[in-house]
Amino acid sequence: MPRLRSSKKSLRSARRGAEENKKIRGKLSKLIKGAKGKKDLPTLYKAVDKAAKRKIFARKKAARMKSKLSRKLAK
Repeated sequence: MPRLRSSKKSLRSARRGAEENKKIRGKLSKLIKGAKGKKDLPTLYKAVDKAAKRKIFARKKAARMKSKLSRKLAK
């Protein structure tokens, strides 16, 4: 455990951020699992881009996810 006051605050802040990121990832995975067809692609793309913008995951991972989704839902 941190001893310095600033380190304690930093730890609290990091935990809050991690919790928020976890929520966003969960919502995104629910959206992906609930996708039915091509009509859901714009919604999924928007969610993936928004998460990448907020640095939940990397920009190139977002591109891979969108590519994978389009292939999956095209079938």
